[in-house]
Amino acid sequence: MSTQLHITNGDSFTQRLKSLPFKGDIITWREMLCEGRTETNVGSESFWKTRFEFLHKNYNVSKSYFIEKTLKEYRSLCNHKQQDEIILWFEYDLFCQINMIAVLSWLKTHRRDAQISLVCSGNEDGTDTLYGLCDNDDEKIQSLFNKRIYLTQDDIEFADYIWQLYCSDNPIRLENMSDFEHYHFDYLSNAIKVHLKRFPSIKNGLNELENRIMRLAVEQKPKNKKELVQNIMDNQGYYGYGDTQFERIINSLKPLFTSYSPVRLSKKGKDIVEGKTSYYSQIRDNESYLGGALKYSFLYNDESGRILKL
Repeated sequence: MSTQLHITNGDSFTQRLKSLPFKGDIITWREMLCEGRTETNVGSESFWKTRFEFLHKNYNVSKSYFIEKTLKEYRSLCNHKQQDEIILWFEYDLFCQINMIAVLSWLKTHRRDAQISLVCSGNEDGTDTLYGLCDNDDEKIQSLFNKRIYLTQDDIEFADYIWQLYCSDNPIRLENMSDFEHYHFDYLSNAIKVHLKRFPSIKNGLNELENRIMRLAVEQKPKNKKELVQNIMDNQGYYGYGDTQFERIINSLKPLFTSYSPVRLSKKGKDIVEGKTSYYSQIRDNESYLGGALKYSFLYNDESGRILKL
């Protein structure tokens, strides 16, 4: 009788999975590796030190909370050494896909003998709608599990390689990757494209998501910040960010707003949206990382879809 271990993308789906008749233990991967500096050696002391420093500085995460929520769960993962099959439950978006390749990098090193399989939700009904795991009913979750993809050693090596590139100091190497279709990762290519658009635009110094927030502020005239956050949550596409992430981005753009209640841009804010001026020199932060790369050491060319090194 083979034994199974489930690794999920977050607490809400862990609770859902616990309510269903699946065998095996469940571990929750509590991280957001799409934001802040990352290191290739997932699970090492320096890896967790770097992650805690980012979360503490930017999200006010206390050491006790980090130990209780993230490190305890990671140690539990380390202690699960006997399972024959490890099933990963992740979603189509950038947030999940970056966590997924980090977990696969860790598994490549620490669980070489286990069979790794993947349940990845997204395009489930042939429409443009993308579904998170919790958006599916119980029957659909069982169906996704039954159709899970058994990853080959080549798949795992490829995921690890993309993780190494994500953690490198130069995103141009990621941009040049093209053979995603040879591996069992339906959404990874899109996630990497979205990641590259997080570098500042050559046009105005704001990245794609920051520009989208500014445009929504102009076009939808939200009544308050909460409504602005909800609007961007509803229109974020492949990012998969949570409300606290959007609130942090909006706060970084605060000088470009005259008011949050109602939401209104300043004249400079409007000029930036229209591409009449750049905000690069004001928003530049020499400690801001995307993976292993300094965010403001590169520019994204919207017309060519290419990254430029400064």
